[in-house]
Amino acid sequence: MRERRLRRAALTVTAVLAITACAGDDGGSAEDAPEEAGGVNTDAPLYDQLPEDIQDLGHIVIAADTHPPYRTIADDGDITGIDPDLQEALVEQLGVPFDVQTTSGLDAMLSGMLSGRYHAFNGPVRTTPEREEDFDAVVWMTTRTSYLYLAEQSNELEDPEALCGARVAGVSGSVTESQLELYTEWCAELDLEAPEFIGLEDTNSTILALNSDRADYAGTTQAAALDIQGQDPDVYDYIAQSDEQGAGVDLLAMFMPKDNDLAEPMFAAFEAIFENGKYARIMQDWNLQDAAVDEPSLNPMSNGDV
Repeated sequence: MRERRLRRAALTVTAVLAITACAGDDGGSAEDAPEEAGGVNTDAPLYDQLPEDIQDLGHIVIAADTHPPYRTIADDGDITGIDPDLQEALVEQLGVPFDVQTTSGLDAMLSGMLSGRYHAFNGPVRTTPEREEDFDAVVWMTTRTSYLYLAEQSNELEDPEALCGARVAGVSGSVTESQLELYTEWCAELDLEAPEFIGLEDTNSTILALNSDRADYAGTTQAAALDIQGQDPDVYDYIAQSDEQGAGVDLLAMFMPKDNDLAEPMFAAFEAIFENGKYARIMQDWNLQDAAVDEPSLNPMSNGDV
């Protein structure tokens, strides 16, 4: 099943390759996005709940980067992964397709939403009380952090203590960066050096840093570590951060600016795909049952749900 999904292009999204180097790139706004996305179904269950500007536009502009297995963006623009599978299920409820615009860097995606360039971003990014001050967050998944290393260095790097004092590449502002701070506390308790975090723009950059010996480890979500290691089992291995090393369970969410009125219909769409079983099937297809949640939640940090 998973191999079939990896071969399949996401049929319900339009990939617009508008790669940006920083949040200041003047690539237009969500309101200026092209209207050729097509596939609008005004009879969809939640179409009437969508903001009027999205109904008029005919699609939801969503920021994205390559982050397997959540998303893999091919050179021709085809997108596969968990995210397009989720989008396909959500489109059935909302009635408008997603217009995927690729960019690099978490800060660029978050600031791009605040400026009106994107309507949403589905991470993987964790929700925090601070982020929920600016964004509505629909939580649909959990994660733990893992650290990839080159299999040829297993003898040196497979021990969790080896990460103390090592160079760790990760996406700036990501779950990995915050989890590594907790790992650092564990290292200090053992009187070991703190790991050095190397902040980069995206997952591809962290793997390149690992391959080029700019980093000893590449920090990522466990789902991504499993996917990367599974594709090249002779090249990569990984260690997972344990509870002893401060590995809490982070809540991953789809983010939307608080002023674009998309959160309520999007949350209702997530509730619908949980109820009709499509969410469970998608998580099973990608072997992520352990990361699934029983039900989606809206702004759990600010609502006191955690």
